[in-house]
Amino acid sequence: MKIPIYQVNAFSSKVFCGNPAAVCLLDTWIDDTLLQSIATEYNVSETAFIVQTGDSFDIRWFTPTTEVTLCGHGTLASSFVMFECRKWANDTIKFRTRKSGELLVMKKGDLVEMDFPSRPVYPCIPPAGLIESLNVTPVGVFGSEEDFMVVLGNESAVQDVEPDFDALHRIECRGTIITARGDKSDFVSRFFAPRIGVREDPVTGSAHCVLTPYWASVLGKDILHAFQVSNRGGELFCANLGERVKISGRAVLYLEGVITI
Repeated sequence: MKIPIYQVNAFSSKVFCGNPAAVCLLDTWIDDTLLQSIATEYNVSETAFIVQTGDSFDIRWFTPTTEVTLCGHGTLASSFVMFECRKWANDTIKFRTRKSGELLVMKKGDLVEMDFPSRPVYPCIPPAGLIESLNVTPVGVFGSEEDFMVVLGNESAVQDVEPDFDALHRIECRGTIITARGDKSDFVSRFFAPRIGVREDPVTGSAHCVLTPYWASVLGKDILHAFQVSNRGGELFCANLGERVKISGRAVLYLEGVITI
């Protein structure tokens, strides 16, 4: 079996920045154990697998340890591969997912624009150990569909966090977002998800399904500019649309090859 594979750095226009995603093009779905083994072998935050069905695609995403319900950078990378490497004829791609409904992606110049479900937050009492694992003084703590979100006082506070990943692993959630107003953008964030095999995700599109409606409400505007201030870093352009959000970013190809099994 030979599987075409691409590595794309999402939410960046430069290699060695943004979030590297592997994209595997399948003729038909293969066994889930094999999908997970490929993702574990490749060992980036997410490996995306896509299967074309007529004029649309089925898509799934796996971390090195598990399948996830939604992945922004993996979707952006998959779209980039189809638009730029496979010369998809249209400027729109429709993806079907197993847990997050239909996702529409459009090519807008050098940006890829993704239409994703909004995941609004709600105030909550932080679970035991969350604040201690981050060693922060929060402005607010919120829950969402899959993640906790901790709001801090400023961008420097977000950049300075050094989590206790063993303690953070014990928090029952997909991941933890930390965020604050940005110095040169509307807001910044970081994302930690050790329970699903990703200690710190370089740039997390799906976290912006949570961040966008929150910051739109706080800042009183629906068009937002964001940076994820991980070591690799990434830039996102977000729009709050009520029940949906639009998340846009750039991407660049790093690697093209073939998996032989």
